[in-house]
Amino acid sequence: MNDPSTLDTSGLRRAFAATRAVLAVVRDDQLDAPTPCASWNVDALIRHMIDAARSARDAIDGVTERVADTDENHTVGDYLDAYDDGIRKTPAAFGTLRADTSLFGGRLSASALLLMSTQDQFIHGWDLARAVGHSTNLDPELADGLLAHARTWVLDGHRGADGVGLFGPAARTSSEYPADRLAAFLGREM
Repeated sequence: MNDPSTLDTSGLRRAFAATRAVLAVVRDDQLDAPTPCASWNVDALIRHMIDAARSARDAIDGVTERVADTDENHTVGDYLDAYDDGIRKTPAAFGTLRADTSLFGGRLSASALLLMSTQDQFIHGWDLARAVGHSTNLDPELADGLLAHARTWVLDGHRGADGVGLFGPAARTSSEYPADRLAAFLGREM
């Protein structure tokens, strides 16, 4: 029987799966390509996705310092291995938490961190898809749910220029894909 106060990591698992499917089609010669995140090329975006999964685990495990990966010579295969590690370990770490657990000195609940991690992995999967010319029609049901939730917490104060705000100004789109609508709401230009 499942404990109802335990976090449901199914959305995070789906975000990881959608993003991993895109990562699997990236070629080494695309690592320098630009992305919708103006500050990052494909290589930096992938490093962020891997680091974000590790950071969530670190927060759960109480790790306050970690040695950064400074190796500049990764291949897509290296990144897939590291991302697969995140797919295995991060949902499992969240699965040990209870929904009412607070992290970061009580400033962020475990359920909020889980939702942020899910949205981050998913939207960066969209960024990666856009950067390498892959379809952005990623997990429509998950995208709809993330958009509905984002509309409740992403405020104008969270928006700003790249590197300044958490999100850019909401963009317009007429796309039929829910992931594109989520990306536009989070400030990605179509």
